[in-house]
Amino acid sequence: MTINELDQILKRIDQKTLPPVHMWNPQFSGDIDMRIAVDGSWYYRGSKISRQRMVNLFSTILCFEQGQYFLVTPVEKFRINVDDAVFIANRVDKIDAKQQVLVFTTNVDDEIVAGADHRIIVHTDQHNAQPRPYLQVRNGLTALITRSVFYELVEWASPRVLEGVAHLVIESQGQVFSLGRL
Repeated sequence: MTINELDQILKRIDQKTLPPVHMWNPQFSGDIDMRIAVDGSWYYRGSKISRQRMVNLFSTILCFEQGQYFLVTPVEKFRINVDDAVFIANRVDKIDAKQQVLVFTTNVDDEIVAGADHRIIVHTDQHNAQPRPYLQVRNGLTALITRSVFYELVEWASPRVLEGVAHLVIESQGQVFSLGRL
């Protein structure tokens, strides 16, 4: 990708407006039988929501409060179940501008530029010791980075000592993110 493509992406991100969920504070309306599965699929009453436009719409009114996920409107607030992360980062593009920039695309067509406000965080799964990489998206909501995207990050990464320990790191917008210890 080129600097011109980066400028176009940043313009698209700036132009995309989301509902002001952070300003809405309705009373809790109850639980709704809606679930976001580990693979990013959305289910309502056990049936998969197959209309991508509907999923994209719901994704804009999500909020995360005190460890719980809600769909929020100005007058209603319903708790939903989330198996892992609410989004899936299923693509990454590396742009070599003045500083390296990583642009992630999610399963709901959001574009997120990794940096100070959108950090890459890698946890280790307690059950199988495998890395579980995430990208901070907005307001406590995260995207699980797919295995293939994580492998791209690893391919682009380089070793570096952080706080006396060798890590495999990647940079975006001048921020350094550890992908794991070496």
